[in-house]
Amino acid sequence: MDPILSFVESKLAGQIDFLREMVQLETPSRDEAAIGCFADLLESRVSDIARVKRVKAPGFGPHLVVEFDLGGGKKRGQVLGLAHSDTVHPTGTLARFPFEARGGRLYGPGVLDIKGGIAQFVFAVRALRELGVPVRKKVLLQINSDEEIGSDASRALTEKMAKMSDCVLVVEPGTGLTGKLKTARKGTGDYSVAVKGVASHAGVDFLAGASAIVELAKQIEAIVGFTDLARGLTVNPGVISGGTRSNVVAAEARVEVDIRIARLKDFAALDRKFRKLKAFDKRCVVTVEGGLNRPPMERTKAIGAMFAQARLLASELGVALEESSTGGGSDGNFTAALGVPTLDGLGMVGEGAHTLNECVLIDRIADRTALLAKLLAVS
Repeated sequence: MDPILSFVESKLAGQIDFLREMVQLETPSRDEAAIGCFADLLESRVSDIARVKRVKAPGFGPHLVVEFDLGGGKKRGQVLGLAHSDTVHPTGTLARFPFEARGGRLYGPGVLDIKGGIAQFVFAVRALRELGVPVRKKVLLQINSDEEIGSDASRALTEKMAKMSDCVLVVEPGTGLTGKLKTARKGTGDYSVAVKGVASHAGVDFLAGASAIVELAKQIEAIVGFTDLARGLTVNPGVISGGTRSNVVAAEARVEVDIRIARLKDFAALDRKFRKLKAFDKRCVVTVEGGLNRPPMERTKAIGAMFAQARLLASELGVALEESSTGGGSDGNFTAALGVPTLDGLGMVGEGAHTLNECVLIDRIADRTALLAKLLAVS
């Protein structure tokens, strides 16, 4: 058996215990105190192998930069791991969805996205240290506290750290129950389209009104036409609000729109379409706000080469590794857009992220951790 895989398997119980501790500490986005407690927990569990720097992010809790001690003298270059401490699950979720092992799986809020990936990274480093595997480059793990809500507070730090790194390894979950790595992700963005109309009494003075709701309906019909599936571009009006009472011609209405793009070069044309929206009823006023939040992670030759290397290393572990693209974004979108080779989806194998069925496959923890260790050693 591969020596790294053998070592990781011997430490599996400890890795699961660490994962349990993290999951049982609920860390919803914007809970500054909870994420501060998470930082305390992590620092206490890695103090023997790493130094933890806290980067203040008021309102979110600290971002963490974990620099591991891998010995072997001066390092040339840097490998950056990316994860996040926040989850989508509100405080109190544990009461109805506790951490538990059942049917060969571990369940709990955030167990897959992304605390399992953090546990993997820490134990991958422990394997390299204990086995004396030489690591040529400095290894850091950045854990952001606001990834699930757009990474506005952490993006600058992520991009700064990426620019100092030779490559980035993102421990977001793999795709599907085979754990495909992610070599491409769509870019994500949001627009808010608001209409201001003219209010009137719907019975007494109907013609005096200019309905913001009617106008918005026409705008939405135009907006959905921006979708271009052949280019991997989707536009989804997801939330509508407006009006006050059914007997009042609505003075205001608004739609919140999600966009996804596969290629950055397609964004400018899409943005122009939003900015050019004009009212059909000249008595109404249309305003547009928003734009691109995360640029797409496009599959480059460098990313392809990283995946080829990962596939070869996985074969040494008896795993046939595949790649995938996804419509969801991660902090890896930012690093890939800078031209830094980025490999995503290196985290746990499981399903149900962001749901009350979130879980990881226990029998895939060891090989995923071993793969990550091997990548850290050769990157």
